Amino acid sequence: MVDFKQKDQYCFDDLLEIMRILRAPGGCPWDQEQDHKSIRRNFIEETYEVIEAIDQDDKEHMQEELGDVLLQVVFHTEMEREKGSFDIDDVCDGICKKLIFRHPHIFGDVEVADSAEVLRNWETLKRVEKSQKTSTDSMVAVARSLPQLIRAEKIQSKAAKVGFDWPQVSGAMGKVREETEELTRAIAGDGNPSEELGDLLFAVVNVARFLGTDPEHALESTCDKFIHRFSYVEQQAKAQGKTMSDMSLEEMDALWEQAKHK
Repeated sequence: MVDFKQKDQYCFDDLLEIMRILRAPGGCPWDQEQDHKSIRRNFIEETYEVIEAIDQDDKEHMQEELGDVLLQVVFHTEMEREKGSFDIDDVCDGICKKLIFRHPHIFGDVEVADSAEVLRNWETLKRVEKSQKTSTDSMVAVARSLPQLIRAEKIQSKAAKVGFDWPQVSGAMGKVREETEELTRAIAGDGNPSEELGDLLFAVVNVARFLGTDPEHALESTCDKFIHRFSYVEQQAKAQGKTMSDMSLEEMDALWEQAKHK
């Protein structure tokens, strides 16, 4: 039994102590075996679960999932504290200094007119902070681990800031048509289908940016719509005493058209 006082209400310092106990000799074998890479995916999954709670406007679920994300922060930080690299105070110090530096209109004497100017200043200060001397540097700095639809939009936005952009959405739509034709030719044997598919997706994301639409959200909505319509087709097949595998594509397509109006 470890020397730890159990309470009715715990705080951040208690979380740090619990993590140290779990990682220390005599602690939990699983927790002791982990490294940054072994729990990397956990961090991603927990972050998405917070997003789901936000989308559902479920405060209780959000509180729980934010705790899981905080655990990941503490877990990774504890690994480095053990090595003498940095600790949680260093992490807090870093983010505090970053917030102060990027809010000169609050902690300095800079004046801003609105939130749009705040964002412009933020990007400028971010480039100074990270020693990004060119727009290419800022693009390279966009995390490769992001969902690629989000990464594409961020890269395109950085290009647009220096004027490398279509003046209107019609130009972006023209690029979609051009890339669709190139993909069609590649599928027929003239080119690399995977490369051309990537070009087409990139062009579609650019249209989403012009429309002010989050491509991830748009695709999420389409996935939900597809499931809803697929469920209708499956239910109608069952009502006819069939499975979908028993039906022809034409029969299923007819039910799909019905589902579009439900």
